[in-house]
Amino acid sequence: MAAKSDGGRRLVAENRKARFEYFITDTYEAGIALTGTEVKSLRQGQANISESYAAIENGGLALINAYIPEYKQAGPFYNHEPRRPRRLLLHKRELHKLAIAVDRQGMTVVPLELYFNERGKAKVRLAVAQGKKLHDKRETAAQRDWQRQKARLMREKG
Repeated sequence: MAAKSDGGRRLVAENRKARFEYFITDTYEAGIALTGTEVKSLRQGQANISESYAAIENGGLALINAYIPEYKQAGPFYNHEPRRPRRLLLHKRELHKLAIAVDRQGMTVVPLELYFNERGKAKVRLAVAQGKKLHDKRETAAQRDWQRQKARLMREKG
């Protein structure tokens, strides 16, 4: 499966459940430090960030539990570990804001999408989010169903 392209970006992976599971407050764009075989695997459009999150480790931000499969054309000695923690690249003030939100307000940092920008650099769109309760999730599902039903009625009535 190849990566989707929209405008100047090529979308590789998307965390579609994040908007259902969390209230999104702020979003940030972060670079990601990758090895050569990880970049080649991403260019083939193979990645999964649905179960991943970002955490502050060793004074920096790391993407944890993101799955980038091994690059099949590389030999076994040159490949990477698929679920290794990957360092995220942010400015110090952005990292400080994220640290404050996580420590003081009990927020979490989740990745929304993984993509290549116009210049060919791998980027991650991060969101500062707060988890939804069960009743909030039900309300979101009900609103989505109502919007779908409303669109269907409008289409039928002309």
